[in-house]
Amino acid sequence: MTRLDSRVSDGKISKRRATVIRIAWLAVWTAWLLVWVATPASAQTSAAAATKVRSVLILPFATPDLPREEEWMGEAAAQSIMSSFRQIPGIIQIERSRLQSLTQPEAWDEQAAVAAARVLRADIAFFGEIRRVAGDATLQARWVEVRGERVERGTLDPITVPDGALLDRLRQLPVAYARSLKIHLSDAEAARMQKWAAPTGSLKAWESYVRGRAAAVRGTQEANEAAVEHLSRAIEADAQFVLAQYALGSVHQALGNRWKAAAQFRASTQLDSTFPEPYKSLGDLFLTAPRRLFDQAEEAYVKAIDLRPFYAEAHVGLGDAKAAKGDVNGAISAYQKALVHNPLSAQVHASLGKIYYAEKGLYYESVQAYKKAVDLDPLNTEARMGLAEVYEDKGLYPEAISEYKKVVELDPKNTGALYNLALVYERTDPREAIALWERYIQLAGPLPTEKDWVDVAKLHLRKLKNQFEKDK
Repeated sequence: MTRLDSRVSDGKISKRRATVIRIAWLAVWTAWLLVWVATPASAQTSAAAATKVRSVLILPFATPDLPREEEWMGEAAAQSIMSSFRQIPGIIQIERSRLQSLTQPEAWDEQAAVAAARVLRADIAFFGEIRRVAGDATLQARWVEVRGERVERGTLDPITVPDGALLDRLRQLPVAYARSLKIHLSDAEAARMQKWAAPTGSLKAWESYVRGRAAAVRGTQEANEAAVEHLSRAIEADAQFVLAQYALGSVHQALGNRWKAAAQFRASTQLDSTFPEPYKSLGDLFLTAPRRLFDQAEEAYVKAIDLRPFYAEAHVGLGDAKAAKGDVNGAISAYQKALVHNPLSAQVHASLGKIYYAEKGLYYESVQAYKKAVDLDPLNTEARMGLAEVYEDKGLYPEAISEYKKVVELDPKNTGALYNLALVYERTDPREAIALWERYIQLAGPLPTEKDWVDVAKLHLRKLKNQFEKDK
């Protein structure tokens, strides 16, 4: 009995899933099975063999003896590597936000890098340090590759960084990493990596961008507001800094400022029409818009994929858009391509969980898909919400409560999880349900989009309190 799949009727919550969406998702899953079964075994094996990718954890470089005002350079090295490695296929970057769940060391040395790689199941971790030797800074890049219990190590040639030469030296770093790991690069790929390693000529703009990115990773309201300030300064220093324009849009999106986010994404596309990220983000905004802008979302995702064919997240978005439009074959194709480019995508497995969930008889498959998504990304609240709903439908209330609680722990302002948690507790612990309804009403009361749900919550709260009064 979740708010996501219910409607208000006579002041009570009743189960009425959107029939059209159920049929569409079921059709997607059924057709996918038929396509896969009809595919020859040799072709299936070839497709699987082609999906050889490596997951990479990119860590801030240590700055053990730099003055405080220069410590940002360690994060700058990581941001350069992250930006440039998005330009080539076969590399899956572990989301930086997932590091937040780990104990943070004073500096990311080899021991800490290996431990983090094992926990996050990264194949490779990039790390290093920046020191000052005889006045100039020296950048020492390192990597570890984790293969079960065995660890392979690599150290790149040190890079001397004279004053004022940081951007130039950072552009050398990602290509050096790729060659150290024997990753074949075409001349065009190498040039693209160098361009995006530091896509501004202003050191001041780059510093502000790096500080903004570091703040945004923390994910709090205060941190995002600080990120807006830093990124705005980056754009003031270099109005053509497309990466900063896009990053500012992403932070506005995280803050819920959809119009500001859209404006920044569009500004990014005008500055560099070959940059795929803002098109994908515009697709996300269209897909979740109050109006049904599915055609616009599909167009934006297709543009992002045209620019970067191995952009797995854009393929996932395209699949979601096509599924929302009822384009079964198109959705199948998009999800399959997403898995080819990124078989470790939690997003794809969460989408599969939705497919299984639409058919009431596929509880086991739904649970397995959602668990896979959570296993790949423990911070994926969408997957945890879906898993909790399946558990609730099966009457597994302790398991549902556990998952809803985890969502609330990860996102204390997730009103949907808090609402559903209160509903489940009505069945297991009415006193706890009262406390949760009060907490939900306090959180959601000021939000216009929650008005109808708050009204229903007040009915539940009044009913529970009346029951306790009668029992006295």
